Amino acid sequence: MRILLVEDDPMIGDAIQGALNDASYATDWVKNGLTALATLETQHYDLVLLDLGLPGKDGLDVLDNIRGRNNPVPLLIITARDNLDDRLRGLDGGADDYLLKPFNMAELLARMRAVLRRKGGSALSVLDNGVVSLDLIYKQATTAGYRDVQLSSREFALLQALLIRPGAILSRSDLEDRIYGWGNEVESNAVEFLIHALRRKLGNHVIKNVRGMGWMVSKSV
Repeated sequence: MRILLVEDDPMIGDAIQGALNDASYATDWVKNGLTALATLETQHYDLVLLDLGLPGKDGLDVLDNIRGRNNPVPLLIITARDNLDDRLRGLDGGADDYLLKPFNMAELLARMRAVLRRKGGSALSVLDNGVVSLDLIYKQATTAGYRDVQLSSREFALLQALLIRPGAILSRSDLEDRIYGWGNEVESNAVEFLIHALRRKLGNHVIKNVRGMGWMVSKSV
């Protein structure tokens, strides 16, 4: 899952990016509002973390611009601004949540999961297509004959990308886009290696190959 972090404070940004990477999110970090808008024009993201006190363009103006383009990307405001007017403008302007600094990283991750669940129409922190289930908190997968299998960060990210859209075929570039952030070196066979590892851990039936197109997991029945 790919996250856009918009934060101008280098210490806070570095800490958040590190925590997100440790939690298996591919995270791209930009430091001003104008760059954020330009990036969203060219790259798909699963969620945006948006500071408000930004150079170039204020965060609330960035939010107005994103929603004005009918971009439905899930968005969580992270800011030190605690006045009621900013909170109301942010939430009424289309933010999915509003988190005040300083915050604990565990709370940020929980808020992110909650926003993504609401957007995905699920009440639980588990993705399940009837063949395999994936616990988004503990990064464990369960399928027939294989229970509570611990996954590596990138195995988890790949399986999550497929289970978010069961029945959809994702190409190699689609999966790379969701697993790797800017600056990550991607080997030519990285996706195939991860799929092989997941099949070895969970069974060959979990991920299907669609020749010449990519991979998919079965749609829930």
